[in-house]
Amino acid sequence: MTDQRPPLPPFTLETAIQKVRAAEDGWNSRNPEKVSLAYTPDSSWRNRSEFVEGRDQIVAFLQRKWHKELEYRLIKELWAFTDNRIAVRFAYEWHDDSGNWYRSYGNENWEFDENGLMSKRYACINDVPITEYERLFHWPQGRRPDDHPGLSALGL
Repeated sequence: MTDQRPPLPPFTLETAIQKVRAAEDGWNSRNPEKVSLAYTPDSSWRNRSEFVEGRDQIVAFLQRKWHKELEYRLIKELWAFTDNRIAVRFAYEWHDDSGNWYRSYGNENWEFDENGLMSKRYACINDVPITEYERLFHWPQGRRPDDHPGLSALGL
């Protein structure tokens, strides 16, 4: 039996929003093995200029990412959806090992299989240096609290 990751396509506005929040929560866990289970075993990614194929490469990619991007906090927001595809915009804040802070902005296009696993992920991301004073994401590491503003409410 194949694992399922509800909500399943075809998406409605409500289920697309749920899927986006589940992805945000997963990435904010910073647990590469757990995050990889939301993707098909042969999932294909383009992340910036890097191409990733399959769960093993997803885990390795995320391990490298979160080793570099310290105190990572992410917010995702639904942009558009249809049957088995979702487009999101996102921002995340992090600092490097020298204490330099960044806010990374981007867009992702996702495609899901019938079991709700992401089979394709295309990400475009830009990093903007910020000061610690300019940070907007101040919740404790992990899931963003339900009462914390999203991207639109923060003016991002």
